[in-house]
Amino acid sequence: MSDREGIFQGDDPLKVMQRWLGEAEEREIDDANAMVLSTADATGMPDSRVVLLKGIDADGLVFFTNYDSGKGRQLSENPRAAINLHWKSLRRQVRARGMVSKLTAMDSDDYFQSRPLSSRIGAWASRQSQPLASKSQLMKDVAAAGLKHGLAPERPPNWGGFRLVPAEIEFWCAGEFRLHDRFRWARQSAKDAWTVRRLYP
Repeated sequence: MSDREGIFQGDDPLKVMQRWLGEAEEREIDDANAMVLSTADATGMPDSRVVLLKGIDADGLVFFTNYDSGKGRQLSENPRAAINLHWKSLRRQVRARGMVSKLTAMDSDDYFQSRPLSSRIGAWASRQSQPLASKSQLMKDVAAAGLKHGLAPERPPNWGGFRLVPAEIEFWCAGEFRLHDRFRWARQSAKDAWTVRRLYP
């Protein structure tokens, strides 16, 4: 019997990750797709924040943001990132890291149009990560953006998606007496086959 049984079974870590996320969505109260995204700027200074994972496909993990935000600028300077999804209710986590690239304009357009109108207007109004004098100024900016762009706003040119193409994905599940189960999948490039190893807790 394979040592990698039960919740760890599978030949493709991205499909295992999809399965785990589906199980988390049935148990977590809010935002089962919330993940910590870690980046670094051109000097190597690290940074982290929580973003929403919006898709897992055969190529990697998809999320969206303002390209002029702190994370957007950092990914432009240093297109490498790491993510961490933690589901306390399941006592599981997934970590991944790899190279990041922008989605096509068409893919970003498609997702943008699926968002609520208020979120689309907000994307035009917010100069994300820039200093803001007051909340009232933000509300004025939102109102002005709503008047300017109407009920069918197009995607701002500085807003869109990224895809992280993992070179490593690690699955962790809590065990009794802190004897946790950990499996790390790794590959040299997206064209290479995955190898998987169990790790000490």
